[in-house]
Parts: sequence; C-alpha cells; structure tokens
Amino acid sequence: MNPKAMHKITYGMYVVSSTKAGQINGQIANTVIQTTSDPAMVAVCLNKQNLTHDFVQTSKVFSVSVLSTSTPIEFIGRFGFKSGRDTPKFDGVNSRMGQTGAPIVLDHAIAFLEAEVVDSMDAGTHTVFLGKVVDADVLDAAAEPMTYAYYHMVKGGKSPKTAPTYIKEEPVKEARSADKWECSVCGYVYDPAVGDPDSGVKPGTAFEDIPDDWICPVCGAAKSEFKKLA
Repeated sequence: MNPKAMHKITYGMYVVSSTKAGQINGQIANTVIQTTSDPAMVAVCLNKQNLTHDFVQTSKVFSVSVLSTSTPIEFIGRFGFKSGRDTPKFDGVNSRMGQTGAPIVLDHAIAFLEAEVVDSMDAGTHTVFLGKVVDADVLDAAAEPMTYAYYHMVKGGKSPKTAPTYIKEEPVKEARSADKWECSVCGYVYDPAVGDPDSGVKPGTAFEDIPDDWICPVCGAAKSEFKKLA
C-alpha cells in the first residue's frame, strides 16, 4: 500500500476551538467535513492526546474557524505545534465567545461555525465528533480558504505527529545541504539562501550567525532544537 495516495484527498485548514470549566483552547485541524445539510451537521477528527479533544469531549461543543490563504505560518504554528497545557494560545488573538460558549477565532478567518456534539466515534488514536451546526457566518467573502495542499506546497508547512494525515517522510538526501538546519520539533528547514525575513534574518545569513534568541517560525522552538542536516 502506498500511503502517499492519502495525500491526494482534499483537506482544508481550520482552527477548532472549545471550552471546559471556564478555560478555552484551540488547535489546527484539517479534517472538518460537512455531513448533512438539513439539519446542517459537520464532523471533526481530533487526536485523543490533544487538549482540545478533552475540551470537546467534556463540553460537547466546538467552533471551527476557516483559515485564509494569507494566514501567517507563525499563526498556524501557534495553534498547530504548541500545547494549550503549556501555552495560552488565545493571548493576543482576536476572538469572541459564541453562543455555545466555545471561543471563535476571528484572526485570519474567512468564515466560522459553531456546533453541538450529537454523536462521536472512536477512531483509535482519534475521535470523530459529529456536531449539529447552531451558528455560522462568512467573515470575509473575498478571501480564499487555505487548502492543506496550499499549506504544504506554498507555505512550506509541516504536519504535527498528532495530525490524522501525518505520514513520516523519508529524508531526501540530495535536497539536503551541510549548511541547512532542521527543527527537531516540527521539521521546518532553515535555508541560509532564503533566511527568515519575517523574523529579521536576511537571505544569506548562516545558521551560526542567527541570534541565539531566534525561534522556529513554524512552531516557536528554540534555536537549540535545530539539528544540522548532513
């Protein structure tokens, strides 16, 4: 079986959020699908290790924010590679509480929906939650939604190991260079030829010359978490 065939299935990029005992949390998810139109229902698949899974399982509510193609990779890293157990993900993020009590992420979102869980299915490492949509709206009709393919091919994004679509990629030796460094947390590769302009690191800057307080632009890992590619 060739697992790469699964990459040909179309996905989107979403922030799924929920609440529990007055706390809020959210995570990046790519497996959100509409199942019926009348009543409107959606299904979302979440890893059991994720804090958001615990919140949805307990509160029986969740929100989905549809991300645009212009969403910064750092924003995706905040919700996709950090844990709410250690990081208050909503700090500095524009959001509002929905009618279910679940937070709705508004930054970089082109639409949102809220749902109440009506059923769930155990999927081994994940749980599929089926929710009845109780509210939804378009936030930016002109913007385009980000697909999972766009995230990987244009943004250069990676999949966390808890993602339902995660497949460990074999290293491509010919694409590696002695002066490239890889983040051991998310797989982001720092290429001196490209630099990290968004963080003030100009193209042509060797990894050794990057300030020690520089962090991975995808997941926020420290410079010390990077390993030199052979």
